[in-house]
Amino acid sequence: MSDDHDHGSSEDKAHEHDGHDHGGHDHDHHAHDTETVTVAVLTVSSSRSLENDASGDWLVEAFEDAGHEVAVRELVGDDVETVQATVDRLVRRGDTDAVITTGGTGVTPDDVTPEAVASLFEKTLPGFGELFRRRSHEEVGTRTVGSRATAGIADGTVVCCLPGSENAVRLGTEAILLPELGHLTGLAARDETAE
Repeated sequence: MSDDHDHGSSEDKAHEHDGHDHGGHDHDHHAHDTETVTVAVLTVSSSRSLENDASGDWLVEAFEDAGHEVAVRELVGDDVETVQATVDRLVRRGDTDAVITTGGTGVTPDDVTPEAVASLFEKTLPGFGELFRRRSHEEVGTRTVGSRATAGIADGTVVCCLPGSENAVRLGTEAILLPELGHLTGLAARDETAE
């Protein structure tokens, strides 16, 4: 009986750690996960520069500390056409698995990031914004209704749009992006790799 118990423990450990012995649905579901994600970081702000962009700095550091790569970092003003053209260019780079934006997701007249990326999305990921606002509510209460954090798939690339505040960027990255981005990018690229 103890042999059976030990055998079960080994399987459990393999399931939890090495990702190769899952069996069944879990194995198929995670088989395409991207181990090292290459991201483009885009700050959307008319008041910041790359020299005083704490949120962008934090994003770059967080992804690199987690073993991922930052292919490019840019900053653009709060203009629909500029944000749209920049995100479109970044998702079409051959070396980018995901584009992470910070800024422009609030409700002021110059917050235009969700509008800029909407037409680029082949698929939306409503769970990203829903989960972000749910987690954000724990920190800022009902003020989270003013957040329009959003995500989707554009040209086989994951695009996630976070608010501009460093606290919001930290929350969205630690609670959602770092745990799930490898899984999302792997799934989003499946169609392209199958062709």
